[in-house]
Amino acid sequence: MAWPPVPAMRSRRETFDDVVIDVSERARDYLGNRYAAVEFAVEEVPPTDPAPWEEQAAPVGRLVPVGGSVGHRIVVYRRPVETRARDAAEVSVIVREVVAEQVAALLNVPVSEIDL
Repeated sequence: MAWPPVPAMRSRRETFDDVVIDVSERARDYLGNRYAAVEFAVEEVPPTDPAPWEEQAAPVGRLVPVGGSVGHRIVVYRRPVETRARDAAEVSVIVREVVAEQVAALLNVPVSEIDL
């Protein structure tokens, strides 16, 4: 007999995905129709070959520009975010900051104009 699903049974990965989905839905208000095709993704860890402009520390997110048939993509890296967060509430704060930074970079506006 299987247990009924309850919030306490959700994995950290599922909970993290839910946070990114929630924040990405709020980010859509800033992206508008021009960037309606922007994809949001979660990856466990960043690739081992960071972009030349990225810090030496593991990045917590990345804006992947348009390439070929693939549109813009905002990626949030779960493990680096969880490592930097002290608790679940701080995970949400960091995800909001990461997505806000990437949306601001895409729109070429100060991050202070993006309130997620």
